[in-house]
Amino acid sequence: MFKLCIIALVFLIASSRIDGSWPVKYDDPSCSGNISVTDVDRVQFAMNLEFTEAEFFLKASTGKGLDAFNATLAKGGPAPVGAEKANLDPITNRIIEEFGYQEIGHLRAIADMTGGIPRPLLNLTRENFAMFMDRAVGRKSNPRFDPYANSLNYLLASYYIPYVGLTGYVGTIPYLVSFNIKRLVAGLLGVESGQDGVIRTLLYERQDETVKEYGGVTVAELTNEISNLRNELGMCGIKDEGLCVPPWLGAENRTSSNILAADPYSLSYDRTPQEILRVMYGTGDEHRPGGFWPCGANGRIARMFLDKGYYGHCGACSADN
Repeated sequence: MFKLCIIALVFLIASSRIDGSWPVKYDDPSCSGNISVTDVDRVQFAMNLEFTEAEFFLKASTGKGLDAFNATLAKGGPAPVGAEKANLDPITNRIIEEFGYQEIGHLRAIADMTGGIPRPLLNLTRENFAMFMDRAVGRKSNPRFDPYANSLNYLLASYYIPYVGLTGYVGTIPYLVSFNIKRLVAGLLGVESGQDGVIRTLLYERQDETVKEYGGVTVAELTNEISNLRNELGMCGIKDEGLCVPPWLGAENRTSSNILAADPYSLSYDRTPQEILRVMYGTGDEHRPGGFWPCGANGRIARMFLDKGYYGHCGACSADN
């Protein structure tokens, strides 16, 4: 445990990038969340992550995607690419299946209140997840990382997505005006937080196991590396922490366990839409799509940041490619 906490300490110091090796936009408006959009725009933006989670959870646990359960929510958006039935143990499968059904409810709730947006093209291929994991670790996996191969790999892949949505909701609430939208987002945040807590707990139970695709890297170390990557891509400081931290960074400076990532007051971190786009695109630039949303996210907020040159390129990003 002490070794893991020292590693976590190195990770956190590295994340701060005090040498300036990657830009941290502390004074940049993109780190404040104060943009000229409506409450409806803000909650519709969150649907991009809800679509991603719904497809990833449903296909992995049931072998069927969102359209098999509700054919209207996607509003004509393209089918996702690469999602597969995962080789999950019975308990993990049951948990992920429940998460998938919860995501359907989230999408219905947002659509019922705001009208919704079309589902963006989602890249849920093994290759895409492997790219993010390899980038986090700093070397190629061998054998190639496959999120659908087993329960551990799937949980590690899941570590990347729901937490981003959680921080997005935390960042959204202070700018909401409508009581009904506030109540909706509070309800969404509660369940998203629960999902993230369950995923982190399941991984914490296996923190000392090594991830075979990365040699001697343990589960705890890999979560630190993933969190480090999201901090780097987000470019607004530390918004992410792995499963283990030095005690002086733990809750009330009394614990090295970090099952719930939180700031020095044990409050959830927040992210702006720009940060979320940088993290989910994997480009570190809200104007350049890629990663999980290769043709860009949908909704007014995402499209206002999307470079005009990308509007005509989605034929090359179709679900047939």
